[in-house]
Amino acid sequence: MADLEETLHPFVDSGDIPGLVALVARGEDVEVVALGTRDSSGTPMRRDSLFRGASIAKPVTAALTMALVEDGRIDLDAPVADLLPELAEPRVLRTLGSPLEDTVACERPITARHLLTGTAGHGFSTWDSAVTPLLMERLHQAADDIHEVPAPDEWMSRLSTIPLMHQPGDAWTYNASYDVLGVLVARAAGQDLADVMAERLLDPLGMADTGFHVPAGKVDRLTTMYGAGDGGLVVRDEPDGFFTRPPAFPSGSGGLVTTADDWLAFGRMLLAGGGDVLSEASVRQMTTDHTTPRLRETGGFFLDGQGWGFGGGVDTEVIDPWNVVGRYGWVGGTGTSAYVHPDGVVGILLTQVVIGSPGVEDLLKAFWTSTR
Repeated sequence: MADLEETLHPFVDSGDIPGLVALVARGEDVEVVALGTRDSSGTPMRRDSLFRGASIAKPVTAALTMALVEDGRIDLDAPVADLLPELAEPRVLRTLGSPLEDTVACERPITARHLLTGTAGHGFSTWDSAVTPLLMERLHQAADDIHEVPAPDEWMSRLSTIPLMHQPGDAWTYNASYDVLGVLVARAAGQDLADVMAERLLDPLGMADTGFHVPAGKVDRLTTMYGAGDGGLVVRDEPDGFFTRPPAFPSGSGGLVTTADDWLAFGRMLLAGGGDVLSEASVRQMTTDHTTPRLRETGGFFLDGQGWGFGGGVDTEVIDPWNVVGRYGWVGGTGTSAYVHPDGVVGILLTQVVIGSPGVEDLLKAFWTSTR
């Protein structure tokens, strides 16, 4: 504990990170450090503070998808058009750099496997694409205000007008496919995504503080979100802001609010081979690298030397000091990170400072190295 606190304290002392909660579990031995302040009024950070998890939601959405695969409601390799007719006949850019009007027919149907592996054709890319601005403008990908995003049917209708960036399976792009997965899961279950997620994962795992909004009785535990501004950090969202009411579009790619202990319960489920909610085979598929050299090349800095399983990155070799072969998990754009190691370690770091702000990347690297 002293070593973990000693590693992280300088980032708070510097003012780069107002506050954080870090948790490292090695079997039943759990170390937790809560440092700094939770909100702009200076309330001390606590272990049970609530954070906008951003993309550490992706492993949870992948697990939920696999639960419905086990139910027989979703077929990994069947066309998703049965449930998502909006994607039945998408157009595809002729080349990665083609303008929007230069498209060809889709050569193969989009499947749930394509969505899980990030190869369906929509998302953020490491190359210049005419599609990316449309994802931002029409679908509000990565918007702070979750209420800008239209309801699922309208969202899918808008998506259907945007061409794929590449043929399904031919390249790797980031983020949008997990919002599509959220719609797929909801339609397959015949329920709102929030309801089916609670029923199949959150409630059985005791993740009582995780959801797509913060109930009134818990708002005082939600952290302020900050980003970089002129002369220092600026507030991007206060606790009484965007997450105080349910969104029209529950985002499977990054819409969950959570706590360190809730994600620990999820991580322990993975280490236990699925526990009571998933089979060992499903967990194995989630935590196995599904990329090829070509996909890793197109994934570029998003993958940063990792492979990709279902919902998260997989370390395949020791490139940096923090790599552990077989480590599975991901990073969230709001300064969050959650990984499970094959030797039984769960490491979770939750901050409220968006990625790209001074100090955040160095903090993440220092934390990951401390969990080896």
